[in-house]
Amino acid sequence: MPRRDFLGATLAAAGGLAVGMTATPAEAAEPTGGAQPAAATQPGAVSASMPPATRGGYYVPNRTPLQPVPFQKLPPGAIEPRGWLAQQLDLQVNGLCGRYDEVSDFLVYTTNGWVDPAKDAWEELPYWLRGLGDLGYVTGDAAVLAKTKRWIHGIIDTQAADGWFGPERLRTSLENGPDFWPGMPLLAAFRSWYEYSGDERVIPFMTRYLQFQNTQPPEVFNRSWGAFRWGDNIDSAYWLYNRTGDAWLLDLVRKMHAGSADYTNGIPNWHNVNLAQGFREPLQYGLLAGDEKYSAATYRNYATIMGQYGQFPGGGFAGDENSRPGFGDPRQGFETCGIVELMHTFEMLTRFTGDTDWIDRCEELAFNSLPASYDPRQQVMHYITCANSIQLDETVKHGQFQNGFAMQAYKYGVHQYRCCPHNYGMGWPYYAQELWLATTDNGLAASMYAASKVTARVGSGVGTEVTVVQDTEYPFDETISFTVQAAHSTRFPLYLRIPGWATEFSVSVNSARVPAAAQGGWVKLDRTWRSGDRVKLVLPMRVTTRVWTENQKTISVDRGPLTYSLAIDERYETIGGTTEWPELAVYPASPWNYGLVATAAHGATGSGVSGADVAAPSAGDGGGAADGGGGGRGGFEVVRRRVAAGADPFTREGVPLELKARGRRIPEWEADSEGVVGLLQGSPARSVQPMEDITLIPMGAARLRISSFPTVDANGIQWRRRRRITASHVNDGDSLEAADDGRVPSSSADQSIPRFTWWDRRGSTEWIEYDLRESREISQASAYWFDDTGTGQCRVPASWRVLWLDGNTWRPVDQPTQYGVLRDAFNGVRFAPVRAQRFRVEAVLRPTFSGGILSLAFS
Repeated sequence: MPRRDFLGATLAAAGGLAVGMTATPAEAAEPTGGAQPAAATQPGAVSASMPPATRGGYYVPNRTPLQPVPFQKLPPGAIEPRGWLAQQLDLQVNGLCGRYDEVSDFLVYTTNGWVDPAKDAWEELPYWLRGLGDLGYVTGDAAVLAKTKRWIHGIIDTQAADGWFGPERLRTSLENGPDFWPGMPLLAAFRSWYEYSGDERVIPFMTRYLQFQNTQPPEVFNRSWGAFRWGDNIDSAYWLYNRTGDAWLLDLVRKMHAGSADYTNGIPNWHNVNLAQGFREPLQYGLLAGDEKYSAATYRNYATIMGQYGQFPGGGFAGDENSRPGFGDPRQGFETCGIVELMHTFEMLTRFTGDTDWIDRCEELAFNSLPASYDPRQQVMHYITCANSIQLDETVKHGQFQNGFAMQAYKYGVHQYRCCPHNYGMGWPYYAQELWLATTDNGLAASMYAASKVTARVGSGVGTEVTVVQDTEYPFDETISFTVQAAHSTRFPLYLRIPGWATEFSVSVNSARVPAAAQGGWVKLDRTWRSGDRVKLVLPMRVTTRVWTENQKTISVDRGPLTYSLAIDERYETIGGTTEWPELAVYPASPWNYGLVATAAHGATGSGVSGADVAAPSAGDGGGAADGGGGGRGGFEVVRRRVAAGADPFTREGVPLELKARGRRIPEWEADSEGVVGLLQGSPARSVQPMEDITLIPMGAARLRISSFPTVDANGIQWRRRRRITASHVNDGDSLEAADDGRVPSSSADQSIPRFTWWDRRGSTEWIEYDLRESREISQASAYWFDDTGTGQCRVPASWRVLWLDGNTWRPVDQPTQYGVLRDAFNGVRFAPVRAQRFRVEAVLRPTFSGGILSLAFS
């Protein structure tokens, strides 16, 4: 379905909050600093508090009446990424984002409506330019900067007298009114360009455009994608207001909030990217309204989304297009647009609230989900990334995903994936720019940890420019060092974030331990800093497990901010593209259906790794000795691998850490008929297979992955070998497996559970087939028909019958009782017993109508 038309098909909000893993940003136990040094060795004042929310600071604080916030974003270019982050950005420069204009026909300058208003264009160029520009600002790449400048200048030149810019067709494309959505990411691109270049045309350009928006009637603000994403535009209005003080901008914010989708009183739409961008809108509006209910709504929205659909590791939630009732297994995935937009939301919410739980969530997404969304060379990507995924091929997955196109092969996806490859580019550049934040008390905050160098104005009076260099291999190592560089001694507060997973930590200044306690997740070091001063933060990383109660009591394995996945050997196959831009499928080349032995899954575990590094194993080799910190056979063992200098840690070859665990295979856990990992069943699962040593690697390095593990026990729950299901046809948004998922419908019109339908075939004879996986004697069948009278075009069939496969011939069963076609009931039929492996239900659909099944059983 065309992306612009898909909004009309999104599902209604589902029921209440699920019980299981904590869905809101967790209130972690306060970390402690351990033993403290004597007072004589304390090298400066340590204050246990987060930055104050005031109107101070050097980097454009909120003007009254906007509520003050504790942090300010530093301008592009203030932070220089290093280490693995610089490596990811370099891959991006030379890969899909930096060179996508060589591939995408949406990015041809001479035919693009954003620089020639007579031509057509939509969101693709705005998405790409937003990421491309910031990629240039953080890397300094000359080619990227030149492209950015050309596009920015060309778009500015299109502005009409009334403030509109870009394609003329978009002025009237929504019910004769303007489509403001694609302008929203462009405003973000202009803001970054202004902060980087100081281009004086940007402020009047944005002023005229937002004035044009302010002339629109209220109904314009509640149309199409923009209705669910006005939080982006609100942020741009605040940005402009803080620079101009134009009061009418706040009137526009009130108009945007009042006219857009209502996130304050619930979830208005379940499209995954709408959720990733939209759930924050109440808190953003609350910066103007000053009512705590708006902040509470954002926290509640997040709790609802994650409680219902975020019951697996990786930081995202089940939203392959829309989040749908019944589709929350870890084999469901998160759209790449959703990954980067949710990261951006978490970064914004951290600046607005100071709540470190938001930035913890950002790291979880960045480390565990984002790297697996693209291939190791970052030249191709896929639409959906899943916590459990055993095959990335180019086939539609009717038992898993909603859209009518293949969503998991690595492609440059200009027209197949369309939004995601144009949009993904902002992920790492935005992340790099949020590593460090300015504080309202004229200090600096290390918000996220990665090797980097920041230069910013701090201190009292007119301020002093200082540089702080951060050296670390985090998240693969637990030590983070900071070195201050300054022309002269300067007093300012330096804030260090203590992640929620860190149950303990230590801080030293110039090798002397300081008495540090974290309040609200921050440690404040307030002192006079001299050039060469060094700070060391140690965050001991212990291996822990999380139990996902609402997903069959599966577990995930964490060490610090990294989640670990089963190391599955990956076989790459070129399926299209060119030599320079190959499109890839990935297939498993080793077993994947392991459960973790219960004693290992819940064993106590240690922190750190030994100094006895091991050589990186060859393909297929778990290789290497482990340190003694993992609890031996009862827990996990941490292995430090020797890898080549400069190796990419988000690849199988370059990952520096592994965990060793004990597991057993679960023979009944199989792929379905479309190559999708089978649905989870109860834990602990019964397995009498041999105990094996298995290897886990960081989730972000695993393109194929099992990250939500069943536990196994010889006396556990016996799993059922799932039937293989095929059909004459299945609607792209429905599930082949729905009829066999064991859910009991409340009625024939029940849309709260997965369904199988033959839509949009009408009046034809169709079938659905069960392969029982073994020959069994069957004497009855029961069908619960789907019928959406009043809302859709599916009805109970005119008639149906049961057939069985005799060799190569399908035969109807003998002596059947009446084949029922009642609504809101199980329609059972008995027949003469027949022994066979494969059975079909063949249905004659009513003229002009389609049909479907909510439950189908043979016994």
